[in-house]
Amino acid sequence: MSRHTQGSLTIAYAIAGAVFLVALVALLVLSSLSVLAAVFVAALIAAVAAIVFYRGFAGGSDGPVAAATVAKPVTAAAPVAEPAPVVEAAPQSEPAPEPESVAVADAGDQPTGLDGPRAGTGDDLKKIKGVGPKLEKQLNSLGYWHFDQIANWSAADVAWMDENLKGFKGRVSRDNWVAQSQTLSGGGETEFSKRVEDGGVY
Repeated sequence: MSRHTQGSLTIAYAIAGAVFLVALVALLVLSSLSVLAAVFVAALIAAVAAIVFYRGFAGGSDGPVAAATVAKPVTAAAPVAEPAPVVEAAPQSEPAPEPESVAVADAGDQPTGLDGPRAGTGDDLKKIKGVGPKLEKQLNSLGYWHFDQIANWSAADVAWMDENLKGFKGRVSRDNWVAQSQTLSGGGETEFSKRVEDGGVY
């Protein structure tokens, strides 16, 4: 037996002894094996380690370097990350119900109009906010010339006018013509009518 082989055996025995001790301690601490069973398993592990090392050492041309290359150290497996807990999506809330539309007074018949202005002269309907020259002509053509006519419109009259004013639907209720006309027909003024009289509008 060559000195090289003897040296390999010596190293193999040393490694086997070290592996045996480490394995025995680990088995006694980490497992529930009896002492006898732990000694047996540790001896088996040490023998396998010695054989692997000896073969790698003796078969390589570079001695311990070759053995170290063949017998790679056993590295502990990286801990497997636990999957992230599945977060259940929050239940989608039901869409809020659409607000019910405000009931509009039934549009009845057209409010009663006049064939022409009383005493040949009508009121300046442009003093009503929301009534311009074009809309005043349309009101005159429908028979409305005076503030008191508009002041006496009922909810049904307003609804009809809102639906039938060409190009100005909804203007009567939006600008509250009835309330304005009640003030103007009684001889009062509004902020808007003052501006019209001062020439600041038309």
